[in-house]
Formats: sequence, C-alpha cells, structure tokens
Amino acid sequence: MACQRSTKLNLLRLAVLLIVALAGIKFLLRDSLTLELHRHIPKDSGFWGDTGDTSQGAGPRSQALELPVAKITAPRQGPGQQGPKDSSGTEMRLVHLDLKGAAPKVSYLEQLFPLLSRLGANGVLIEYEDMFPFKGELEVLRSPYAYSEEDIDWIQQLAELHKLEVVPLVQTFGHVEFILKHEKYQHLREVERFPNSFNPHVPDTLALLKSLLSQVMEKHRRSSWIHIGADEVFHLGEGMDSKSWMSHNRGDVGTMYLKHIKQVLGFIAARYQGLRALMWDDMLRKISTGALRESGIAKQVSPVVWFYAPDFEVEQIGQFLTKYAESGFEAVWFASAFKGTTGPAQTWPPLNHHVRNQLSWLRVMQAMPRFAPLRFQGIVLTGWQRYDHYSVLCELLPVGIPSLAACLQTLVHGGFMEETRRKVLDVLGFQSLQLEQGTCEGRGAFPGVEIYHMVEQVNGHLKESVQKALEEESGIKGWFSPYHRKHQFGNPRNMESFGSKLLKLHEDWESLVRELRAQLESIYFPDTVEEWMEENVNPYLDQLRDLVRDYRAIIRLNARPKAS
Repeated sequence: MACQRSTKLNLLRLAVLLIVALAGIKFLLRDSLTLELHRHIPKDSGFWGDTGDTSQGAGPRSQALELPVAKITAPRQGPGQQGPKDSSGTEMRLVHLDLKGAAPKVSYLEQLFPLLSRLGANGVLIEYEDMFPFKGELEVLRSPYAYSEEDIDWIQQLAELHKLEVVPLVQTFGHVEFILKHEKYQHLREVERFPNSFNPHVPDTLALLKSLLSQVMEKHRRSSWIHIGADEVFHLGEGMDSKSWMSHNRGDVGTMYLKHIKQVLGFIAARYQGLRALMWDDMLRKISTGALRESGIAKQVSPVVWFYAPDFEVEQIGQFLTKYAESGFEAVWFASAFKGTTGPAQTWPPLNHHVRNQLSWLRVMQAMPRFAPLRFQGIVLTGWQRYDHYSVLCELLPVGIPSLAACLQTLVHGGFMEETRRKVLDVLGFQSLQLEQGTCEGRGAFPGVEIYHMVEQVNGHLKESVQKALEEESGIKGWFSPYHRKHQFGNPRNMESFGSKLLKLHEDWESLVRELRAQLESIYFPDTVEEWMEENVNPYLDQLRDLVRDYRAIIRLNARPKAS
C-alpha cells in the first residue's frame, strides 16, 4: 500500500508540474482579463452595535435576484519580480478554511479541492492557527495533529492542480489565543488575564510576529496575497502599557492600533516584494478618515469588509466604503459566510440565511460605481469552525458543503435562480434542495456526504427521541422512574411492556453512532472526533445508555424487594 501511495503521489506531482508549464505558456499569450470578487461581514454582530444587527423582519425575497457582475483589473507585478505569481487576470472567490477547529486530514482536501473548483471557487483562504508546522522557537504553538511541512507543500500542489490560489491567514493582533495561552508568551498579553490580544508596546510582540510571518511565507512563496487578520482586538487600550502610551503621546486606541498595523505591513512590504496584504476591516470602522489617511496603510493593504446578516441594505456597508475611499484605499474586498455565524454551537447551517446573505452582498457589488475610485476586488466566503480558540465547534465542513455550494453558485450566477438550483443539485448529486428547511433530499455524491446524512439524523432526532422515551413513554414514567432505578425495584411484567421498544431504540442509535464515528475518523483527527461526540451525541445517548443499563440490571433481579 505504501508503495502504491508513493507512486500515486509521484504521478500527481508530475501532473502538477506539467500543468504549471502549460499555464506559463498560456500566460505569455493571453490578454489581460478582468477580476470579479465578492465580500461579507461579522460573526459577532453585537461587537459593533447596530451595524451588525441581524434581527430584521424582512423575509426571503420571492423572486430570484439577478445582478450585473462587478469587474476590476488588479495591479500586475513588475518585470522580473520573483515570488508571488500574477493572479491579476483571475476572477477570485476565496473559500475560507478555518483550521482552529476540526481541521480535516489532507486526504479530505484531496477530495474537496476539485469540488471547490467545480462550484466556482478559485482560491482558498487558509487560517492555519496551530495546524501550521511551526518550528524552532515557535514549535510550542503546534497542535499535536499539526500538518507536516510535506503536507503544506502537498496542499499547495493540490490547490494549483485545481486552479485554486492559496492565501494564508496569520492573525497579527487579536484572536491570538493559540499563542498567548502558552506560558512562554503570556508576557505579550495586552491584559494579563486575557489571552485574546497582543500588547503592541512590547518589542517581543513584533519580533514574534516577524518569525510567524516568515515561517508561514517561507512555505507559501507562490501566494499573491497574505491576510493579516487584525479583527476584534478585544481589550486594546486597557493594558497598563497602552494607557501609558496614550497618555504620553496624546493618542487614542485608533492611532495605537494603526501604529502596530503599520509596523506589520512595513515588514511584509520590505521582506516580500509584490505580496499584497488583506485585513479584516472591523477595527477600521471606528477610526477617523483623517487618522486612516495619515497612517498611510491605504497603500499597503486592502480592507476586507465582513457582514453576515441575511438581509442588509447597501447603506449599511456604504458608510464604510465611503470612508475607505476617502482614506485613500484603492481596493476593497467583501466577506460573506456559508457557515459558522449563526451561533457558537450551531451544528446545522441554515441554508436560506446564508443564501440571502450572498444576495445582499450582490446588491452592494452592483452599487460599487457609487464609491469610485474604490475598486471591488474580491469576496471571501467564510466558514468559521470556532468563534475563537476556546469556543466549541460550529458546523462541520461536510455538513456545510450544500450551503457552500448554494452560496458560491449564487455569486457565480448573480442570484439564486432555477439555473443556480440545478447546478447545485447536479454537482452535489441531490434530487432536491429546500432553502427554507435547510435540507437536501437524495443520496448525494460529494466528499463527506455520509457525515452530512448522519449528522442530520443526530441533529434532528437524537435528543427528541431520548426525551420522548424518558418523559412521554407512560410505561417508563409509571413503572421505571428515577426512583425505581435508584432502588433497583421493578416488575418484569410491566417493564417488558416497553422493554423491546427501548432496546430497539438504543440499538438503532448505537449502530448509527458507530458508523458516524468511523466516517468522522476517516476525515478528522482523534481530538475532533472526541470533541464532536462529547458535545453533540453523548449528552443525549448517555441518558439512553444509562436507561438500558438499569433496565437490564433490574429485570434480572426478578422482582425482588426494593433496595434500601
């Protein structure tokens, strides 16, 4: 088997090299193409107050929305420039892979990348967090299941094979819990009690970030973009060093934030010529136009405007676009979501919610000429796996594939129409797709479809069936109550009236869960499998297991007197 896999890998790598060579020849001959991209907003809508309010009364639109496509041409590299390849003539739609939870094995990505390409994506935004194979002084950051350096190389070869641009995301200010949780780096916390954000005033912070960025970019030399995160820098300005800085420099949180971002961007520009930077925009929203313009970051980075509400007006985003245009930014990206934004413990994505989110972004794209000379450059379809490093898992990636397919095809077609629906069903192998119910009917034929179906069963029926057995079955309530179980007291005649039904229910669920575990283990590492089962299966199935255990023990006692 090992020999066969080695041969397969060598053949695939040879195929990659041939495709790259052909692409190079094609590049020399082709004309400049146009670039179409789409973008979206926040997973914590309350962070910025009313801006991210999702409690709107508007329901789904009854008619398909068809909008013209916004197109731009991105700047090209200078002559003889080495490193990042030119993606300026490519229409970009990035799918976000959030690896801070439930990171899939590379073998799953081998199956996933062709699907992404077929659905209309041509890039992946990979948020590695602790799954990157950091080495040397940074090795402590690695998860026990982190990808190897060979895995990172193979991921990029797979991406190139399927015409997917790889954009690495390295958090450089907030959401750095995976770093600051370690004792070695606790002195870099903005607030000593919280591991969320860096203290920008400690010299070791920038030194650490330079090491992080260097190791990641060393393995991504062909990437055209890097995303520096920089969103939700909670508690910035609350640390003693920050208070002292603001007092002595007559500054505020905004200028302090920009000072740090400028240092990060300066390092990237000096070290990696031609590499373009992206950053989440939420922290920029409260900073004045004058401060943004004076900082000079507009020439070094493109903001990624994110908003995840299902229905919002152009004006909600327009206020930010106007500010960024006046601040000197040349291009802007948007960010929508296909999963991971409707609750930290959400297990099943609401299809209608996410498709409507794409439709709202299409209206913003249509309005982009109003914000000239600001250019629309791209969209990221975010798929958050955790709200942060310490939160529980959101929807698993295989469960989110139908939502991703519907969202991507909505952007490709400029609306969710019958043609969109047919394409989604054709690619996924389903017979029907119900947006309102958030379900698909049919066997399906995409990577992880078995998990999709079994999670649907667990999500829709496990808790309900156990509660019904415990609370609604009259035989159990009358002759097998918690009191009976505690004192091992029961009449087999009465117990047998519900026993066969109880044992069958338990057997059916145990069978499904065994198969679900096997499927999860084929895609995920052991820590993910255990976490998902502990959070979503065991709290309910354990109640049923305990009930069956007590039933079997007490019925064997043959109606003995009540235990004291």
